[in-house]
Amino acid sequence: MEVNIHSSWKPYLISEFQQDYFQKLVSFIKHEYTQGVCYPRGQQIFAAFDYCPFENVKVVIIGQDPYHGVNQANGLCFSVQDGVDHPPSLINIFKELQQDLGIPYPSSGNLERWAKQGVLLLNATLTVRVNQAGSHQNQGWETFTDAVIRLVSEQKQQVVFMLWGGYAKKKASLIDASKHYILTSGHPSPLSANRGYWFGNKHFSRANQYLVSVGKGEIQW
Repeated sequence: MEVNIHSSWKPYLISEFQQDYFQKLVSFIKHEYTQGVCYPRGQQIFAAFDYCPFENVKVVIIGQDPYHGVNQANGLCFSVQDGVDHPPSLINIFKELQQDLGIPYPSSGNLERWAKQGVLLLNATLTVRVNQAGSHQNQGWETFTDAVIRLVSEQKQQVVFMLWGGYAKKKASLIDASKHYILTSGHPSPLSANRGYWFGNKHFSRANQYLVSVGKGEIQW
Protein backbone atom coordinates (compact mmCIF):
# COMPACT_ATOMS: atom_id res chain seq x y z
CA MET A 1 0.00 0.00 0.00
CA GLU A 2 1.31 3.43 -0.94
CA VAL A 3 1.18 5.99 1.86
CA ASN A 4 1.27 9.62 0.76
CA ILE A 5 4.09 10.79 3.01
CA HIS A 6 7.31 12.69 2.26
CA SER A 7 9.78 10.43 0.49
CA SER A 8 12.53 11.01 3.07
CA TRP A 9 10.50 9.12 5.70
CA LYS A 10 9.47 6.16 3.56
CA PRO A 11 12.63 4.04 3.87
CA TYR A 12 12.39 4.24 7.66
CA LEU A 13 8.64 3.70 7.96
CA ILE A 14 7.90 1.18 5.20
CA SER A 15 7.96 -1.68 7.70
CA GLU A 16 5.30 0.09 9.78
CA PHE A 17 3.07 0.62 6.74
CA GLN A 18 3.19 -3.13 6.04
CA GLN A 19 2.11 -4.23 9.49
CA ASP A 20 -1.39 -5.53 10.20
CA TYR A 21 -2.19 -2.77 12.71
CA PHE A 22 -1.46 -0.10 10.08
CA GLN A 23 -3.56 -1.83 7.44
CA LYS A 24 -6.47 -1.92 9.89
CA LEU A 25 -5.86 1.74 10.74
CA VAL A 26 -5.99 2.72 7.06
CA SER A 27 -9.29 0.88 6.62
CA PHE A 28 -10.72 2.60 9.68
CA ILE A 29 -9.60 6.06 8.54
CA LYS A 30 -10.92 5.59 5.00
CA HIS A 31 -14.29 4.55 6.41
CA GLU A 32 -14.39 7.51 8.82
CA TYR A 33 -13.56 10.05 6.12
CA THR A 34 -16.25 8.68 3.79
CA GLN A 35 -18.91 8.52 6.50
CA GLY A 36 -18.56 12.02 7.91
CA VAL A 37 -16.38 15.08 8.44
CA CYS A 38 -12.92 14.42 9.87
CA TYR A 39 -9.84 16.58 10.34
CA PRO A 40 -7.33 17.42 9.11
CA ARG A 41 -8.16 17.20 5.42
CA GLY A 42 -6.95 13.98 3.84
CA GLN A 43 -3.93 15.50 2.13
CA GLN A 44 -2.83 17.08 5.43
CA ILE A 45 -2.86 13.92 7.58
CA PHE A 46 0.92 13.53 7.22
CA ALA A 47 1.69 17.26 7.05
CA ALA A 48 4.08 17.00 10.02
CA PHE A 49 6.31 14.77 7.91
CA ASP A 50 5.77 16.61 4.63
CA TYR A 51 6.91 19.97 6.02
CA CYS A 52 9.76 18.46 8.04
CA PRO A 53 11.77 15.90 6.07
CA PHE A 54 13.60 13.27 8.11
CA GLU A 55 17.05 14.75 7.51
CA ASN A 56 15.87 18.17 8.76
CA VAL A 57 14.53 17.12 12.17
CA LYS A 58 16.09 19.23 14.93
CA VAL A 59 13.18 19.54 17.38
CA VAL A 60 10.21 17.28 18.14
CA ILE A 61 7.08 18.67 19.81
CA ILE A 62 4.51 16.05 20.79
CA GLY A 63 0.78 16.73 20.97
CA GLN A 64 -2.06 14.32 21.64
CA ASP A 65 -5.00 14.92 19.27
CA PRO A 66 -5.74 17.24 16.35
CA TYR A 67 -8.12 20.11 17.06
CA HIS A 68 -11.66 18.88 16.39
CA GLY A 69 -13.32 22.23 15.62
CA VAL A 70 -14.42 23.11 12.09
CA ASN A 71 -11.41 23.81 9.83
CA GLN A 72 -8.96 24.21 12.73
CA ALA A 73 -6.48 21.33 12.31
CA ASN A 74 -3.84 21.42 9.58
CA GLY A 75 -1.85 18.30 10.42
CA LEU A 76 0.70 19.99 12.69
CA CYS A 77 0.28 19.70 16.45
CA PHE A 78 -0.91 22.90 18.20
CA SER A 79 -1.18 24.59 14.78
CA VAL A 80 -4.28 25.92 13.03
CA GLN A 81 -5.11 26.98 9.51
CA ASP A 82 -4.42 30.58 8.53
CA GLY A 83 -7.24 32.90 9.55
CA VAL A 84 -8.55 30.60 12.30
CA ASP A 85 -8.89 31.91 15.86
CA HIS A 86 -6.09 30.69 18.10
CA PRO A 87 -7.14 27.92 20.53
CA PRO A 88 -6.29 28.48 24.23
CA SER A 89 -3.19 26.23 24.23
CA LEU A 90 -1.74 27.99 21.20
CA ILE A 91 -2.41 31.38 22.79
CA ASN A 92 -0.37 30.30 25.82
CA ILE A 93 2.43 28.99 23.61
CA PHE A 94 2.67 32.36 21.90
CA LYS A 95 2.52 34.17 25.27
CA GLU A 96 5.44 32.08 26.53
CA LEU A 97 7.35 32.93 23.34
CA GLN A 98 6.76 36.60 24.06
CA GLN A 99 8.05 36.25 27.61
CA ASP A 100 10.94 33.99 26.71
CA LEU A 101 12.31 35.52 23.52
CA GLY A 102 10.46 38.81 23.15
CA ILE A 103 8.78 37.63 19.95
CA PRO A 104 5.69 39.69 19.09
CA TYR A 105 2.41 37.78 19.26
CA PRO A 106 1.80 36.50 15.69
CA SER A 107 -1.40 37.06 13.74
CA SER A 108 -1.39 33.56 12.25
CA GLY A 109 -1.54 30.36 14.28
CA ASN A 110 -0.18 28.34 11.38
CA LEU A 111 3.08 26.74 12.52
CA GLU A 112 4.27 25.64 9.09
CA ARG A 113 7.10 28.15 9.50
CA TRP A 114 8.42 26.09 12.44
CA ALA A 115 8.05 22.78 10.62
CA LYS A 116 10.00 24.05 7.61
CA GLN A 117 12.94 24.80 9.93
CA GLY A 118 13.12 21.27 11.30
CA VAL A 119 10.44 21.16 14.01
CA LEU A 120 8.48 17.91 13.81
CA LEU A 121 5.02 18.87 15.13
CA LEU A 122 3.75 15.37 15.88
CA ASN A 123 0.35 14.52 17.32
CA ALA A 124 0.09 11.05 18.84
CA THR A 125 -3.21 10.63 16.96
CA LEU A 126 -3.23 12.14 13.49
CA THR A 127 -6.97 12.37 12.78
CA VAL A 128 -10.25 13.13 14.55
CA ARG A 129 -14.00 13.38 13.87
CA VAL A 130 -15.41 16.89 13.81
CA ASN A 131 -16.47 18.03 17.29
CA GLN A 132 -15.55 14.67 18.86
CA ALA A 133 -12.30 14.93 20.79
CA GLY A 134 -10.33 11.70 20.97
CA SER A 135 -12.62 9.93 18.51
CA HIS A 136 -9.74 8.30 16.60
CA GLN A 137 -7.67 7.28 19.60
CA ASN A 138 -6.74 3.63 20.16
CA GLN A 139 -7.13 2.68 16.50
CA GLY A 140 -3.42 2.33 15.73
CA TRP A 141 -2.18 5.89 15.36
CA GLU A 142 -0.41 5.80 18.73
CA THR A 143 1.49 2.65 17.72
CA PHE A 144 2.63 4.39 14.55
CA THR A 145 3.66 7.66 16.17
CA ASP A 146 5.48 5.85 18.99
CA ALA A 147 7.47 4.11 16.25
CA VAL A 148 8.26 7.53 14.74
CA ILE A 149 9.56 8.82 18.09
CA ARG A 150 11.73 5.71 18.53
CA LEU A 151 12.99 6.09 14.96
CA VAL A 152 14.09 9.69 15.49
CA SER A 153 15.72 8.74 18.78
CA GLU A 154 17.62 5.81 17.29
CA GLN A 155 18.60 7.22 13.90
CA LYS A 156 19.42 10.82 14.77
CA GLN A 157 21.68 12.66 17.20
CA GLN A 158 21.19 15.73 19.40
CA VAL A 159 17.50 16.34 18.76
CA VAL A 160 15.48 18.48 21.19
CA PHE A 161 12.30 16.78 22.41
CA MET A 162 9.69 19.05 24.01
CA LEU A 163 7.28 17.04 26.17
CA TRP A 164 4.42 19.18 27.43
CA GLY A 165 1.97 17.68 29.93
CA GLY A 166 1.53 14.24 31.39
CA TYR A 167 0.66 12.46 28.16
CA ALA A 168 3.71 13.73 26.28
CA LYS A 169 6.03 13.12 29.23
CA LYS A 170 5.25 9.39 29.03
CA LYS A 171 6.96 9.38 25.62
CA ALA A 172 10.31 10.00 27.34
CA SER A 173 10.66 6.23 27.71
CA LEU A 174 10.97 6.01 23.90
CA ILE A 175 13.85 8.49 23.74
CA ASP A 176 17.56 7.92 24.39
CA ALA A 177 18.33 10.72 26.83
CA SER A 178 22.07 10.09 26.54
CA LYS A 179 22.19 11.57 23.03
CA HIS A 180 19.17 13.88 22.91
CA TYR A 181 17.96 16.90 24.90
CA ILE A 182 14.59 16.33 26.60
CA LEU A 183 12.62 19.32 27.89
CA THR A 184 9.52 18.74 30.01
CA SER A 185 6.90 21.03 31.51
CA GLY A 186 3.20 21.30 32.15
CA HIS A 187 0.83 21.53 29.21
CA PRO A 188 0.09 24.95 27.68
CA SER A 189 -3.66 24.43 28.18
CA PRO A 190 -5.26 27.01 30.50
CA LEU A 191 -5.91 24.41 33.22
CA SER A 192 -2.21 23.63 33.51
CA ALA A 193 -0.81 27.04 32.59
CA ASN A 194 -2.94 28.90 35.11
CA ARG A 195 -1.62 26.64 37.86
CA GLY A 196 1.93 27.72 37.08
CA TYR A 197 3.08 24.62 35.21
CA TRP A 198 3.68 26.23 31.80
CA PHE A 199 4.71 29.88 31.86
CA GLY A 200 8.38 30.49 32.48
CA ASN A 201 9.61 27.11 31.22
CA LYS A 202 11.79 28.94 28.65
CA HIS A 203 11.75 25.90 26.38
CA PHE A 204 12.23 27.96 23.24
CA SER A 205 15.37 29.75 24.40
CA ARG A 206 16.72 26.57 26.01
CA ALA A 207 16.18 24.64 22.79
CA ASN A 208 18.01 27.29 20.78
CA GLN A 209 20.91 27.42 23.23
CA TYR A 210 21.32 23.66 22.94
CA LEU A 211 21.04 23.63 19.15
CA VAL A 212 23.68 26.35 18.84
CA SER A 213 25.94 24.47 21.28
CA VAL A 214 25.88 21.37 19.06
CA GLY A 215 26.36 23.37 15.86
CA LYS A 216 22.87 23.01 14.45
CA GLY A 217 21.71 26.61 14.42
CA GLU A 218 18.70 28.01 16.22
CA ILE A 219 15.03 27.96 15.26
CA GLN A 220 13.44 31.27 14.32
CA TRP A 221 10.38 30.80 16.51
